[in-house]
Amino acid sequence: MSEIILSVKDLKTYFYMASGVAKAVDGVSFDIARGETMGIVGESGSGKSVTSNSIIRLLPPKTGRIVGGSIRFEEKDVLALSQKQLLDFRGKDIAVIFQDPMTSLDPVFKVGRQMVEMIMAHQSVTKEEARKMALEALDKVGIPEPEKRMNAYPYELSGGMCQRVIIAMAVCCKPKLIIADEPTTALDVTVQAQVLELLKDLQKTMDTAILLITHNLGVVWDMCDKVMVMYAGNTVEFTDTKTLYSNPKHPYTWGLLNSMPKLSDASHGELQAIPGTPPDLRLTGKCCNFYNRCPYVTDACMASVPPLVEIEPGHLVACHRQNLEHSLEKGMVTKDEE
Repeated sequence: MSEIILSVKDLKTYFYMASGVAKAVDGVSFDIARGETMGIVGESGSGKSVTSNSIIRLLPPKTGRIVGGSIRFEEKDVLALSQKQLLDFRGKDIAVIFQDPMTSLDPVFKVGRQMVEMIMAHQSVTKEEARKMALEALDKVGIPEPEKRMNAYPYELSGGMCQRVIIAMAVCCKPKLIIADEPTTALDVTVQAQVLELLKDLQKTMDTAILLITHNLGVVWDMCDKVMVMYAGNTVEFTDTKTLYSNPKHPYTWGLLNSMPKLSDASHGELQAIPGTPPDLRLTGKCCNFYNRCPYVTDACMASVPPLVEIEPGHLVACHRQNLEHSLEKGMVTKDEE
């Protein structure tokens, strides 16, 4: 069995605001093994980024709070780490690639200075050694003329080049886990493919685990070993990637897959969208969060929260109509429609 390096159990992260408490993440659990890639997918506002920020404890200090659950990285209890220990933990054990490369780098400092300072903060090396490591990292991620790029400001580089710099900074300290929070969203399609291929190559050479956050299901198919589908702060489906595509079980997952454009679609019709909008996170936790958008809704869906049930080995689904006793098929009509 592969070594588990990150274990998240029943994580609850709430935001306390004047208007109420938003349950951004409400009881999420998963494990990531060494060298494994796990994807988290869902619409904007489903809790994907809050989950990753909770893992590194990077939440707004006045409003964001982890109120329940546990996060363990190898032998470390992440929730018990001091601020000083967190600074060492972030970057050395876990590195993060944020969504917008143009805002992830400080525009007033040269790329080389930012990389050297980051390396020296996490490793006991001299400034010259850190500079050499930075040059090697830039070369590894395919940046031409790394010496020249070290002396450039971020605004002098393209978005794709800045994202490569961020990836180079992420791998400098040889982290055991890389959190990639929608790393290709701000890039054009060609650069997206290059960045994803780069991440795969680095994973093979360094045996690094990757937590990939995205709403691009094509990227999930290409990159991930297993997938967690999130909706309104909850896990609605969790399984390996092949099963998710070949045998999805949750109506929300069906909606996500239906909304993907397909080259094989000869109709050239409008893209299928999931009707409605996600719920107000201040009002969740009393019923199925998807009931107002689900074509298969029943009275039970509006009465209680569906538990996450393992309907087959390694395949978990949170749906009242999809459990060990009942099996809902895509396109099946409800009793009211019969």
